[in-house]
Amino acid sequence: MSPDNPIDFSTGSLVVLNVILALMMFGVSLTLRGEDFRRVLRMPEAPAAGLLAQFVLLPALTCVITWFLDVEPELALGMILVASCPGGTFSNIMTWLARANVAVSVSMTAVSSLAATVLTPLNFALYGWLNPNTRAMVTEIALDPWNILLLVALVLALPLVLGMLAGRHFPRFAERAQKPMRVITLLVLFAFVGLAFGKNMDVFLENADRIVALVIGQNALALGVGALAGLLVGLNRADRRAVTMEVGIQNSGLGLAILFTFFPQAAGMILIAGFWGVWHLVSGLALALIWSRSAEPVAKEGV
Repeated sequence: MSPDNPIDFSTGSLVVLNVILALMMFGVSLTLRGEDFRRVLRMPEAPAAGLLAQFVLLPALTCVITWFLDVEPELALGMILVASCPGGTFSNIMTWLARANVAVSVSMTAVSSLAATVLTPLNFALYGWLNPNTRAMVTEIALDPWNILLLVALVLALPLVLGMLAGRHFPRFAERAQKPMRVITLLVLFAFVGLAFGKNMDVFLENADRIVALVIGQNALALGVGALAGLLVGLNRADRRAVTMEVGIQNSGLGLAILFTFFPQAAGMILIAGFWGVWHLVSGLALALIWSRSAEPVAKEGV
């Protein structure tokens, strides 16, 4: 990525992005209960398959494929970062639209968001180092996983805990606020991403030929890995669809927050994560609408 084409993004915009992510996580967790986590322990097949696909298979395959295809180091490292992020909160909405198992989706979002506080910085550092094409870049930027861990904890783990506490102590507020918060933060994030792309459209168009195919291909890989993991452990159709959405809808907003905080000059990585934030909603919505055409509610069906 040419240094003559920096991304136009201010410190104030970074604060706004982090606040949006925290509010989205807070809104999702308002109706979470301890029972959601106990359900994972009682019926661990679906969450285990999703977490395996999310934090092991997807980043490992991304590392291998970017190495095999000799993807430019900055773009490859952006793809590794996105693959290291947890599932996005939009996956719950997409799962609901797809008439899949929303309980599995919500449980996975909660567990993966907590796991991401450790696994996102760990996977980013590990697979960035394992890929010989990106190893030098990871070394040059003096990556500090502890700083990334702190950021992830502040925008995911802390809002999740606060949301659960608010839902427990103020159930009426939680019931009334959950849906409006999801809609409002979704619209605000759309507006934020749209404005950011508008300000940097010339940079994106200049590099679209290198970025679009990579993002679409990686998103297809993520969806396929999620579906395959569900098949391998014998999940029913509703659970498979939930796992597929959870792995295919990545929290690219978290990736952008990490990039703008620690690597603001990495324009290629930022464009990868930014376009991911647009494309996975397009592909997820299209898939959800196709699945929603099922004649019976798929949550009641078997394989």
